[in-house]
Amino acid sequence: MAITHAPAQDPTGDGPTPAEIRDPVLVNLDRAITAFITMVPFLLLAVAVSQTWNHQLHWRDVAIFLVMYVPTALGITVGFHRLLTHRAFKTSPWMRGLLAIAGTMAVEGPVINWVADHRKHHTYTDRLGDPHSPHVDHGVGLRGALRGLGHAHVGWLFDHSQRAARERFTPDLVADPVVSFVDRTFILWSLVGLAIPFGLGVLFSGTVDAGLTALLWGGAVRIFLLHHVTYSINSLCHFFGRRRFETGDESRNLGWLAGLSFGESWHNNHHAFPTSAFHGLGRRELDLSGLTITALERVGLVWDVQRVSLERQVAKAVTAPE
Repeated sequence: MAITHAPAQDPTGDGPTPAEIRDPVLVNLDRAITAFITMVPFLLLAVAVSQTWNHQLHWRDVAIFLVMYVPTALGITVGFHRLLTHRAFKTSPWMRGLLAIAGTMAVEGPVINWVADHRKHHTYTDRLGDPHSPHVDHGVGLRGALRGLGHAHVGWLFDHSQRAARERFTPDLVADPVVSFVDRTFILWSLVGLAIPFGLGVLFSGTVDAGLTALLWGGAVRIFLLHHVTYSINSLCHFFGRRRFETGDESRNLGWLAGLSFGESWHNNHHAFPTSAFHGLGRRELDLSGLTITALERVGLVWDVQRVSLERQVAKAVTAPE
């Protein structure tokens, strides 16, 4: 199924309409689930740190962590973000479904909700209507800055006042049978993302204890790290770093986060050219997601990959490439 819908735009500069805001259905239940998903990996991180301190960490656990982190991170960066949100390239239905499943195993919420919120973020970046801006209605001075960063990092997950209406921002995905199926089965794929590391641990060692340790690293620690890397794009990348392009918002490039975020932290580049499949636009701007898309293009799994010409970059640039 071809994806043809463009993200909603706001040409008037006015704030969001009621139709653009998701109805706050079962808000308390949603907040409870969000708190559980956010806090449990954090608490289990203490167990992982203790295990490492006591020299109980095995190389197989590190390998399982990477086996889970890389595809689920790519599911978010290549699948949820560059494909489904911005349509930076085209692919087949089965590949679209595979990327959506991989992203769903990151446990960052159902795919259509994720895309809707991100499209709304681009429509109202850093002004009223942005679901997670650190710069809107948080006060001034150091206290206001800290409140804004806290809201943009995790606070917005518990605030439903500006969450995006799916019907307004993602009618293409609501109508897509592949993506809608993955969206409806969010819990299933989240559990599969936990079952895989447990199964690998048992397979490689033959014991349930090793399976639980693998679940700790390939499940809880992996989810914790990937969550906070993603959250940092919303918070840190709208507060710290360099502005290479004029974008009319506070998006920034944060080079030290590029490796863990697979190139998502070249965030000012992304806001300058949202439909580009590549966020790292300079020779020194590491973009593992962009490299992955290039590899998929070369073997024919994706096509119509969107690139930004050097002329367009120069015309919009305010500083030289990093």
